[in-house]
Amino acid sequence: MLDATTIINQQMQNAYTGFIALIPALVAAVFLVVIVWVVGRVVRRGVVRLASRRGRPDLGQLLGSLTFGAIMVLALLSASAIVFPTVHPGDIVAALGIGSVAIGFAFKDILQNLLAGLLLLIRRPYRRGDQIVVKGFEGTVEHIESRATLIMTYDGRRVIIPNGDVYTSPVIVNTAFDFRRDQVDIGIGYADSPSQAARYFLEAIAAVEGVESDPAPQVLPWALNDSTVDLRARWWTSSHRTDQVLVRSRIVLAIYEAAKAHGIDLPFPTQVMLFHDQTEESDGDRARQREGWPAGDAPPRPRRFKSEILESDEKPAA
Repeated sequence: MLDATTIINQQMQNAYTGFIALIPALVAAVFLVVIVWVVGRVVRRGVVRLASRRGRPDLGQLLGSLTFGAIMVLALLSASAIVFPTVHPGDIVAALGIGSVAIGFAFKDILQNLLAGLLLLIRRPYRRGDQIVVKGFEGTVEHIESRATLIMTYDGRRVIIPNGDVYTSPVIVNTAFDFRRDQVDIGIGYADSPSQAARYFLEAIAAVEGVESDPAPQVLPWALNDSTVDLRARWWTSSHRTDQVLVRSRIVLAIYEAAKAHGIDLPFPTQVMLFHDQTEESDGDRARQREGWPAGDAPPRPRRFKSEILESDEKPAA
């Protein structure tokens, strides 16, 4: 019988011999992977450049990464078939298919965001540089990645929103068109003429830099409030946030200057309180002190407080 040392030596000799026999296959597999890696990088750059020329750099980055990954997976399968001839790529793909269910459940959110990002990049409801409002956040789109959309808010912060949330939520694209409308309400006093005030304000708004002449601005009587007659000023300007803010500030200043120049009252909320001298002869006479009571010689009789009724009942009859 062979002793244990002899058996171990034979096994090591067989393993060494098998490794030496596999060296050409290993070299060929490594050479194949390197060549395919170089080709994959070239193909990826080509996809990115082609998409960038068509104005879709984010989609190019995503498709380039997916293409490179697919090429490398095929290269690894081919390399494994070279090193292990008894293993067929079809068997590996079948094994991966069985495990893909568990992988899908484990990476459900990641795959969902990846698919949503791909659909967003293909359909392009918004693009890089657009100013959008989504999930309560407003800002400029910096980048659309495979997993999330990056937004820079107007105060200089970055918000990362998963593409799955963006795809299933309402999105307001403020810069979808070159121009959009803005408005502001102005309250004037009841003693002023709304038509004249509207004309003065319209002239002031039309002269403001950045206000579009077509469509033309408007100033419309809009509401009757407790202390003011409200006019609504509406105008069109560039849809970018910076232009919206600057033009709005100029219009507010122009309206104030126009009201001041034409003597138009811009009142603040007021409350009127009436005080009566109860010693006057007309006190309690609703025909003379109306204060909201119906007109006529026979107004409703005044109500007396309960204490006055008790006092009158306690007085002895004359």
